Amino acid sequence: MIGKTPVPVNPARERDNPAPGDGYVQSFARGLAVFRAFSSAAPAQTLSEVAERTGLDRAGARRILLTLEKLGYVRQDGRSFRLTARVLDLGYAYLSSTPLWNLAEPIMEQLVAEVHESCSVSVLEGTEIVYILRVPTTKIMTISLGIGSRLPAWCTSMGRVLLAGLPPEERAAVLAASDLTPRTRHAKAAPRSLARTLDTVGAQGFALVDQELEEGLVSVAVPLVDRTGSVIAAMNLSVNAARMPVARVRRTLLPRLKAAAERINRALQMRA
Repeated sequence: MIGKTPVPVNPARERDNPAPGDGYVQSFARGLAVFRAFSSAAPAQTLSEVAERTGLDRAGARRILLTLEKLGYVRQDGRSFRLTARVLDLGYAYLSSTPLWNLAEPIMEQLVAEVHESCSVSVLEGTEIVYILRVPTTKIMTISLGIGSRLPAWCTSMGRVLLAGLPPEERAAVLAASDLTPRTRHAKAAPRSLARTLDTVGAQGFALVDQELEEGLVSVAVPLVDRTGSVIAAMNLSVNAARMPVARVRRTLLPRLKAAAERINRALQMRA
């Protein structure tokens, strides 16, 4: 099982640990840290809990929470605070400005209707993948996935596709920063073998992960590319290993996934 315990959000752990200055507004970064403190595992939190999870003092956390409340992004229920639906406006601004939103979703829905398996699209953010589109069927994972969900890139099929699409130096840097602790007994986390795996993924144009993220989960992913051939996202299908062995995934699902990705890629290139 993956990540049931929320990881505290520390505003000091920003990209490259920037210092306040003309290019970095610390108060704004702290406000974003408060946003990230809330999750499906901790949807309602007290002031003390928010302060602990963000590394802020109580006074600072209180000011930010009250500001977010006045702006309509947070509501207070007794001693607890919750995010409101207005937060979705922020995510929708990203999705609505991304061509994938309109172009990929109907093709994904058609694919899911044909194969009866869940289909997702993600992008790379640091050492993690972030889900930006998802068309689910039955629940096959012990964690709940939706738009905005994050998973480690190195042990996911979409993550490996995205990592394989990076320049060698950038890929090496991401792997060096990744926590390669095996998630299951099937995981292949040795840096050298992982690097060879990513080379293979790049050469063959797909990644197939057999129960390395979670026991019983098999997934296969392919790249989505822009008109220059750069990998901008990855799309996958996820199945239950007991219901569909790897050989069948490769034989029956991979060709349909590739065909769907090619339709999206053509649409992206025509729109660009």
